[in-house]
Amino acid sequence: MTVILPLLFLFTAISGTAVVLVRDPARQVFAIAVNGLVLAILFDGLQAPDVALSELAVGSAAVPLLFLVALMAVRTQSPEEKP
Repeated sequence: MTVILPLLFLFTAISGTAVVLVRDPARQVFAIAVNGLVLAILFDGLQAPDVALSELAVGSAAVPLLFLVALMAVRTQSPEEKP
């Protein structure tokens, strides 16, 4: 086993922990995107390029984009006035 794989596992653990520990929802979306990117690099290092490309498309782009759109939709709604 090379030195690169333990480093990739370490980066995966760090990015996963960062997703959990970040409290601001907007920053958490970017942490999810970084976690997806790190996982794609890890899968490529484990010689699974098809899984890496899928993780890159879904985990780094599609899911964070959907979360960001949903977050912006929730934040742009005005609070209803109480009588």
